[in-house]
Amino acid sequence: MNALNSPLSNGLSRRNLLRAGGAGVALLALAACRSATDKSSEGAGASATPKRGGTLTLASGLDYTPSLLFAQSAMTHVQRLVFNTLTRYDDKLQPQPELATSWQLAADGKAVTFKLREDVLFHNGRKFTADDVIFAVKNLQNPVRSAQLRSTALAVTNFEKKGDFELTLTLAHPVSNLFDLFEFMIITDEATVEDAVNGKQLIGTGPFTLAGRNPGSSLSFKRNEKYWLPGRPYLDAVEIRVIPQADSLLSSLKTGQSQLSYDVLGKDVAALKGDSQYRVKEYATGAGAYYLGVNLSAPQVQDKRVRQALAWALDRDRLVKQALGGVGFPSSTPWPKSSPVYSEAGAAHYTHNPDKARALLKEAGVDTLTLPLAHANTPGGTAIAQILQYDLKQVGITVELQPTDSATMQKQLISQTMPALWTLSHGFAQLHPATLTVSAYPFNEAKNSSKFSSPEYTRIVQEAWNRADGDSAEAKALYQKISDTLLDEAFVIDLAVAGRTEVATGKVAGADLNKYAYLILDDAYLTA
Repeated sequence: MNALNSPLSNGLSRRNLLRAGGAGVALLALAACRSATDKSSEGAGASATPKRGGTLTLASGLDYTPSLLFAQSAMTHVQRLVFNTLTRYDDKLQPQPELATSWQLAADGKAVTFKLREDVLFHNGRKFTADDVIFAVKNLQNPVRSAQLRSTALAVTNFEKKGDFELTLTLAHPVSNLFDLFEFMIITDEATVEDAVNGKQLIGTGPFTLAGRNPGSSLSFKRNEKYWLPGRPYLDAVEIRVIPQADSLLSSLKTGQSQLSYDVLGKDVAALKGDSQYRVKEYATGAGAYYLGVNLSAPQVQDKRVRQALAWALDRDRLVKQALGGVGFPSSTPWPKSSPVYSEAGAAHYTHNPDKARALLKEAGVDTLTLPLAHANTPGGTAIAQILQYDLKQVGITVELQPTDSATMQKQLISQTMPALWTLSHGFAQLHPATLTVSAYPFNEAKNSSKFSSPEYTRIVQEAWNRADGDSAEAKALYQKISDTLLDEAFVIDLAVAGRTEVATGKVAGADLNKYAYLILDDAYLTA
């Protein structure tokens, strides 16, 4: 994107750009949001001219869970293949048009008016209208959906249509992360939504239609011939193969059985970076983070000093090098470097200091401790858990590993039924800072997986969220207080920040992810 054509170069703040809506986004245009890459190692075979046709095969380490369609789960490839969102962020977190063509945000942040595309059809032939946006918001307000952005959706209290393609949403109060909701919220067909969450069918407006599903094995998609974006998608079909074994997944890429994956282990990614047959792309601004969660309902970890001891005991540098293959960076905080909350001091707050960990345990009256540690039963999840197990043993804490399938762990996060310790990855820190603490299950101030609560934590989170001036100095001071509280209370102990890594053969071009790691293949094509 040429900086001379960017609204930011003309003195518009992010808040003013959101208010300007149509005028600002018209300058950027939809094509400006196509690239989400920060670091790319281009392999051979890239073509300057997109080609029509062919089937792209993607290797996924995890299966699709229909009941989690509206939640940010481990497998997020389906959402943006079949569905669309109202807007989509570029790399500067500026919203760009998708099903919304323009918008106007009220000065007080308590209303937003959208103008919608008039040429969009659902896969069943029904026309997309403002009623579908109303349903999409109400659908996320439904607690049954377990949607992390539910709190933001609940801020919407009224809908006012002006014809079929203009809609005003009224909010009970301003929210600083409003467009995070619209990046997250897929537009679904109301009549078939229950079929969607029960795995029977998926009806959206997206570039591909669901052609078949074999649970635990594969999903098949075919080109939506009536897609609203002219000439897209280029691909005729997409096949997702579920390959939970890391060696088998890597082999599928090397033998040409698949051409794309986001689940290659870090150590294997490092080896492929030097191979001209592959293209490796790191999504640093769409980052996630690895963490150790602590359930405060376990009496052994209710003392903050014990939790801080856990944080000091862990060797984050070794974890990044050995378990993540050098992808990402060690960090005591959840924030990627693109976040306004990130600081080197925060990231380095907890270093590997076993002596300090032992001193805190002694101060808390703990000599030895035995705790369960749940982890995903994937090669990557197991590698991280084993490193944590070793480090904690050095300070007198014995952990008993509990390998668990990813779908079960997601349900345990939602239902607050995790054991005393668990390790997983989380997202949401790569978006507006308030989104992490009102949306992500491990951090949610109202109800989190650790069962942590604090009036002060609630106060600063709500003050950071309930405001229209999310870019102000006062707002940024609140974000810093949130970060300081997370470090001090240590109910979530962050280990490393690492974005999704795309590995593609030289035959693939144009694949992308949005900020929630939804797979976007509108512009993807096969070069040979």
